[in-house]
Amino acid sequence: MPDTRSPKAALAGLRTRIRESLASDLRAAVIVTVMLVPQSLAYAQLAGLPAIHGVYASVAPLVAYALFGSSRVLSVGPVAIISLMTASALATVAVPGTPEYVAAAGLLALVSGLLMVVMGAARLGVIATLLSHPVMVGFVSASGVLIAAGQIRHVFGVGGGGGETLQALVASLIGNIAQTNLSTLAVGAAALAWLAWSRRGLDPLLRRSGLGASAAASISKAAPLVAVGAGIAAVAIFGLDSRGVAVVGHLPAGGLPLTAPPLDAALVAALLPSAALIALVGFVESVSVGQTLAARRRQRVDPDRELSGLGAANVAAAFTGGFPVTGGFARSVVNADAGAETQAAGLLTAAGMLLAAALLTPLLALLPQAVLAATIIVAVLGLVDFGAIRHVYAYSRADFSAMAVTMGVVAGVGVEAGIAAGILVSLLMFLWRTARPHIAVVGLVPGTQHFRNVLRHRVVDSATVLTVRIDMSLYFINARYLEDRVFELALARPQTRHVVLMCSAVNFIDASALDGLVSLMERLRAAGIALHLSEVKGPVMDRLDGTSLIKGLTGRVFLSQYDAFAALDPAAVRDGVVNIDRP
Repeated sequence: MPDTRSPKAALAGLRTRIRESLASDLRAAVIVTVMLVPQSLAYAQLAGLPAIHGVYASVAPLVAYALFGSSRVLSVGPVAIISLMTASALATVAVPGTPEYVAAAGLLALVSGLLMVVMGAARLGVIATLLSHPVMVGFVSASGVLIAAGQIRHVFGVGGGGGETLQALVASLIGNIAQTNLSTLAVGAAALAWLAWSRRGLDPLLRRSGLGASAAASISKAAPLVAVGAGIAAVAIFGLDSRGVAVVGHLPAGGLPLTAPPLDAALVAALLPSAALIALVGFVESVSVGQTLAARRRQRVDPDRELSGLGAANVAAAFTGGFPVTGGFARSVVNADAGAETQAAGLLTAAGMLLAAALLTPLLALLPQAVLAATIIVAVLGLVDFGAIRHVYAYSRADFSAMAVTMGVVAGVGVEAGIAAGILVSLLMFLWRTARPHIAVVGLVPGTQHFRNVLRHRVVDSATVLTVRIDMSLYFINARYLEDRVFELALARPQTRHVVLMCSAVNFIDASALDGLVSLMERLRAAGIALHLSEVKGPVMDRLDGTSLIKGLTGRVFLSQYDAFAALDPAAVRDGVVNIDRP
């Protein structure tokens, strides 16, 4: 129910709840901050930005989302997929790492955020349905592989970006493999091994050692920070940076910068398509996570408010040196499991990140880029959902086709083309399915008033009454198919004198479908067959009233299919003879 209290009373209630849950929120904020520091640095590198901008993108967006978002536990900040899309979008307008690139990243966040704010104000949260689950799984899985492939070169310490496609990245790595820096490889391989093992092995080991489940889980989440600390220590002790190990380098200390994205019309036009896709993917990913976590607590996430909250977060990132952000799955789950109760956890996390930016920059300058790459690789390979891919393949070849197209285009062309292809294929599959709706000849189940498909059940049939159930709403794309299919069924039964369309599954009939029904009625009339309707829903009947179909109907409109069957062939109902000679 909406909060009907006065603003002052509502604010007082919020303060009380925050005080009561402060301890839980603080504990969650500490754990998420520890997890977010290495992630933010890594995802900035993935986006083609100086590492410190990942920290910047993890402060103001958290505050903005806490003020405008609807989830109590969603942790907003840089994420792998959006960082990859950011790099892809900016690669054509500026050179990675340059001031122009940084400024363009802020503009991309601003445009994406404003699009979300506008969509939220227009209550367009329904756009989340544009991306089907199979398409999203395919997109995320292929992007995870693409991101990992692009980061392997940092683990080997070789140059060459290699492009945006999987084949180009692999070719570039192979072509430069002779340049491998053994010190870099040692650091990167060690970080990869530690992070990969800690994801599954550290928590059970800690529990076997007698540590409580909550403490073991919290320490396990800090595994990336251990890798960061070890990498920094190795560089400091052994002077690895002098041996060719690339490090993050100088990071500006202090608070958040206040930046103004360049309002260049040509640049805005160039970034607009990418910003729209980033807004769509970011919103879908975030609202999915938010709704899943809210359901666990019997809470609710408002998609329209989520658009506004995420939009505000991206606008805040644009003016504080950040880049596009969204709700992160792993961080949000950790935030929820750590006991976060209110949006105060996000505010405290932002404070922790601000403190990290002020105090840790001298140490982070020695952080090997190979460790950041290892952090990204282990994180994104966890996004590859083999279980979901197998499930979709077994359940629906059509949905798997959309998934496969998405994965193939992401890997072979790029992330933006991949998500566009996934949406297009999904829409084409939807149109294909609706163009040929399921139409079943139904008969009366003996001893009941229920009607079932004659091809699936032993039912009472009639030689003179053809009863047809339509299992979809009717509109322009399937109007002709319905007309031809029903007429074909009627002519296949020479004794047919009545056709009854059972409309229990029809929620809408557009003008084209109405014309198709009128045409069907006239064709049946010419063949000496009357057309009847049954079980027409109220809203549909309201629209049909007064139309040429109802005014000129050759039959009747029945309340139920049973009423139609009993009125048009009472002998069949009375005798109840099961017809096994089914069409």
